[in-house]
Amino acid sequence: MTTLLVIAKEPVPGRVKTRLTPPFTPDEAASLAAAALADTLRAVAAAPAARRILVLDGAPGPWLPPGFDVVPQCAGGLDERLADAFARCAGPALLIGMDTPQVTPELLGVDFAGCDAYFGPAEDGGFWALGLAAPDPALLRGVPMSTPVTGAVQRERLAAAGLRVRELPRLRDVDTAADAHAVAALAPHGRFAARLARCTAGIGR
Repeated sequence: MTTLLVIAKEPVPGRVKTRLTPPFTPDEAASLAAAALADTLRAVAAAPAARRILVLDGAPGPWLPPGFDVVPQCAGGLDERLADAFARCAGPALLIGMDTPQVTPELLGVDFAGCDAYFGPAEDGGFWALGLAAPDPALLRGVPMSTPVTGAVQRERLAAAGLRVRELPRLRDVDTAADAHAVAALAPHGRFAARLARCTAGIGR
């Protein structure tokens, strides 16, 4: 079975989702990040997996469900941290971030029969998921992160390595307030949508 990896940052005000401020306060942005992380971890907990690992920058909080191994992120850029996460896996692994609370267990139930990699493009040009049947950290090191071409470069890395790649659906990351509302509409019954509704109700008071 597949190891499911979630790379995340502890939702501390002023350190997460800073592009949500304004219209939200740093405390509200952190609470939205915590809700997004909780929804993501809940989906991972409900998906079939050999092992579930939270690769965390910071300390665990009440948003962490049981059944996860928590390991610290290494130093360096995001490419190095993603590479290090895959280096911890001896067999098939799928890595996602904390920015897509609309993700479902069904999307995470990948099967590597007939393919070597899974790639989940994000609407902002990045990627929300990357799966490797045989994790190779070198496939990620040096990929420019957080740019409009991140996904294209990473996808080309997989192709250049001769991997058979299966595409996952394109999802929208939560970076801005507009993203937050769009994503909440896709998963209206999640914690993220509920938290957004409370935060939005407080704007202008």
